[in-house]
Amino acid sequence: MKEIAVPGSLFGTIRREMEKEVGALATIHALHNAGYSCGTRAAAGFLDELPGKGTSSISDAELWRRLSDFFQRRGWGKLTHRDAHKAIGLLATRDWAEADGEHGNDEASCSFTTGLLSGLLSQLAGGSMAVLEVTCRSRGDGECTFVFGSGAVIHELYGNLVDGADLEGALASL
Repeated sequence: MKEIAVPGSLFGTIRREMEKEVGALATIHALHNAGYSCGTRAAAGFLDELPGKGTSSISDAELWRRLSDFFQRRGWGKLTHRDAHKAIGLLATRDWAEADGEHGNDEASCSFTTGLLSGLLSQLAGGSMAVLEVTCRSRGDGECTFVFGSGAVIHELYGNLVDGADLEGALASL
């Protein structure tokens, strides 16, 4: 897989220009879909770096450390993992490339990343993984936080968040 380096500001520029042309919702969908496609391809590159070219030969902690290293080497930033709930994992980062803290947004804006992580994690898990960004540096949060799990569980979590629960409360309601 061929890779190129681009300035991290590319994401904010593309998002703002697309929003002018097609609106916010269409932009979110397009970036997510593009990210998903890239994530499915990035999974192959990640797996190629693992012993035995698969996840079965390493511990969960080693998997998450290697995934963070994979993204750091490519300039994306450092990811930390924790189990947020028995059915939900959480990835957090304070330096993610897609986040644009200079252009204060009202909403989470790492749409490409949610797709990228969904595609990559789906490939690693061998089944569909949904990803939702619950905090974002672009809207002034201290870090970008992505939760992941089955589509049904992430949808239920999203509903709890929309109803006004904070993340811990929304997780506890599952």
